[in-house]
Amino acid sequence: MPIRNFCIIAHIDHGKSTLSDRMIEKTGTLQKRQMKDQLLDSMDLERERGITIKLTPVRMQWNGVELNLIDTPGHTDFRYEVSRSLAACEGAILLVDASQGIQAQTLAVLYMAMEHDLVIIPVLNKIDLPAADPERVSGEVIKMLGCRKEDIFRISAKEGTGVEAVLQAVIDRIPEPKKSVGGQQGDARALIFDAVMDEYRGAVAYVRVVDGQFKKGLRAHLLGSKVDFEVQDTGYFAPKYCSDALLSEGQIGYIVTGLKDVGQARVGDTIATSESSQQLPGYAKVQPMVFAGLYPTEADEYPKLRDSLEKLSLNDAALDVSYEHNTALGNGFRCGFLGLLHLDIIQERLEREYDCDLVITAPSVLYEVTLKAASPASVVRASLLKIDDPTTALISNPSEMPDPTFIEEIREPWVKLEIVCRQQDIGPSMQLVQERRGIYLSLEYIDADRAILHFEVPLASIVLDFFDKLKSATSGYASLSYEHLGYRLGELVKMDILLLGEPTDALSVILHRDEARLVGDKICKQLKEVIPKAQFQIPIQAAIGGKIIARETIAAYRKDVTGYLYGGDRSRKDKLLDKQKRGKKRMKQMGRITLTQEAFLAVLER
Repeated sequence: MPIRNFCIIAHIDHGKSTLSDRMIEKTGTLQKRQMKDQLLDSMDLERERGITIKLTPVRMQWNGVELNLIDTPGHTDFRYEVSRSLAACEGAILLVDASQGIQAQTLAVLYMAMEHDLVIIPVLNKIDLPAADPERVSGEVIKMLGCRKEDIFRISAKEGTGVEAVLQAVIDRIPEPKKSVGGQQGDARALIFDAVMDEYRGAVAYVRVVDGQFKKGLRAHLLGSKVDFEVQDTGYFAPKYCSDALLSEGQIGYIVTGLKDVGQARVGDTIATSESSQQLPGYAKVQPMVFAGLYPTEADEYPKLRDSLEKLSLNDAALDVSYEHNTALGNGFRCGFLGLLHLDIIQERLEREYDCDLVITAPSVLYEVTLKAASPASVVRASLLKIDDPTTALISNPSEMPDPTFIEEIREPWVKLEIVCRQQDIGPSMQLVQERRGIYLSLEYIDADRAILHFEVPLASIVLDFFDKLKSATSGYASLSYEHLGYRLGELVKMDILLLGEPTDALSVILHRDEARLVGDKICKQLKEVIPKAQFQIPIQAAIGGKIIARETIAAYRKDVTGYLYGGDRSRKDKLLDKQKRGKKRMKQMGRITLTQEAFLAVLER
């Protein structure tokens, strides 16, 4: 049977999952009674938020052709999921909302599809909406793709209008799976594009078969992790697991490996029947953008958190995990994420699926710190130094920042930012980016009313609350997309937060010197609101090195120790007040502040 492998790419909420539902329904893959909205969004989180987080494959049949569809996420933070889908396909349906038109992430995913040389089928969705303007949006698509007007399909995924024509276009326009180069005669090879841990069957690899055939009982090897195993089962997605005797060349399906170690079946690895086979080109290792510390609220919950993160990192190739110890919070992990939404999703998955109770430190980005030639080896941990340049350390945790006297220079990551907005939102958008140390590059109009703004901006400036602020400034109309540019020199400093004169590592931040006073003042004020009062005064200070730049004081509880006195000499009252003073001083020496999750959120929401 001929095969077509394709995916659906689009901006968030342009109808990818709804179109997948209609295709599954029209091809008869599932009965109408088995259907439900957002069928391929199997996670509770995906259904609640109305977004796709994980890529999901499904096999359908239409007019005698086997169609393998991969539903992909639309959010920038899950771009790595999209890149993995694209590598497993020959074509892509580019879905554009007929009322909103082209958005920032429409462009981002389109450029990625073009890099993979995929055949693009342009489709306008939501033509049934009263606000739909197919003529205007068709013009935008023609300008962007250089296609003809008759090449663009107009559909309503919700009502099912025009879906059959799109299915036929997939058969007519998208080519058969390409033959691979470098395969041996009689050898089978498959590329892992996703993997999950099954409680009963071990690691299940989602694969695209490139050469040969895989079947149950076959001996196979993972070329990257050098592990042998026996294939327990093979099959395809309909969209649940559907066992099949054979997985053949060009097909997308799953292989049950039975491996119990989550680290062995890695995304991007090659499964082959011969150890001498050539490894398939996998996926470039994604570089995490945002780092935060994850700690269990109770120390004895640490093993549970470790096992949960291991299972999640198998399924999520972009999650970077390393051990970390903090004096205030104990043992935990330093985790790298692709953005704040990614962090938020991982936190929710850990809490819901794995029942972990977490404390999360304020997120930071990865900095390059060049040390002076005369710096002693013990200034930073050896594991933080770059292999190709032993004088440069990569630091994501402010507590690991070396003493300023040993630092030659600090470089921070910059990104290329694209904002798609209405004409009246150009001013507020530009002002917001320039407040964040952004550099304006260019402006181009998609049509008379909408424009794309191009900027270069430090990642640290946009990673916390920039998206929310942009939505507020543009009444929710603007959309953004960004890509990594590299590292640039900056006047960066480490700001410590002192409680009772002692630095609290978990609350330290690295920021630009010009922003330090303002941010320090804001953090101190917010901490004053969330740290509970004690029997003694608690000073909260922000400091750069030995210089205090902001301070707030939490007043002590006032206990009336002389309330029961009924007259007599003044010295009786003084004696009691003096005793209280000495007691408070002693308490202050012993006093330890317990930091709650609210304290970290106060720093996060600056």
